Amino acid sequence: MVSAGEAPAAGAEQRLKDLGIALPPPPTPFGAYVEAVKIGKLLFLSGMLPVVDRKPQYVGRVGGELSAEDGRKAAEIATLSALAAIKEYLGSFDKVAGIAKLGVYIATEGDFRDHPKVADGASELLLKVFGTEMLSGRIVLGVVSLPLGMPVEVELVLELAE
Repeated sequence: MVSAGEAPAAGAEQRLKDLGIALPPPPTPFGAYVEAVKIGKLLFLSGMLPVVDRKPQYVGRVGGELSAEDGRKAAEIATLSALAAIKEYLGSFDKVAGIAKLGVYIATEGDFRDHPKVADGASELLLKVFGTEMLSGRIVLGVVSLPLGMPVEVELVLELAE
């Protein structure tokens, strides 16, 4: 991880362009909350869902109606929404010094066991965009349900550069 207050060497903005990744429109809340809150040098993102233009891209439980691969794609879409929220809030990814925490919540059937494969949809996208110097620890949880019947919710806490 990058040390406190230090900006990453290679810019995430350029990596996005090089990868040909277009961000979706920034997400808007489905309730009474905001998408991002800055406290000190940390930026806390609300849970991000696999939506584009407020339309769910996946609905259902992983290991039930959806496969692990569907869940992985849903995690990637939710992470793209997180990136769009970061860009909107900060104006530039260059203001991100590190990823402090990644949380991936997966609505699953009780006997589902491939949680890490699903969560890798989020982790690998962040790795591509921010590089290995910002790879974070993560928590992956299987839950009974998530908002609006979606299969994945992604949470991020970022350290901001000074």
